[in-house]
Amino acid sequence: MVRKAPLDDYVVDTLMPDLIAHDRNPSAFVVYVKLWHACGGPGGRGVETSLSTLAVETGLSKSAVQAALRRLRQRGFVTSKRTAPTAVPRHAVLAPWRR
Repeated sequence: MVRKAPLDDYVVDTLMPDLIAHDRNPSAFVVYVKLWHACGGPGGRGVETSLSTLAVETGLSKSAVQAALRRLRQRGFVTSKRTAPTAVPRHAVLAPWRR
């Protein structure tokens, strides 16, 4: 069972306006919150999930999820790893503001 972690104040107070207003990428915020919930917050082992599954669970298109993950990885908020080229990736959320 995955532990559920409440969102840090930083996610709502700083990250949300940064991704939505500044980056004009609300899908990145939606994907980040979904992964946070699925992973139980930062520091967890992550969650294996496909682009299609994330798209269905967030209501976004597959390409929007793909672009959101790319943006989140660039910003250092998410890591995605595959065990093989065709494997479903394991996504984990990071909280760089906690350093």
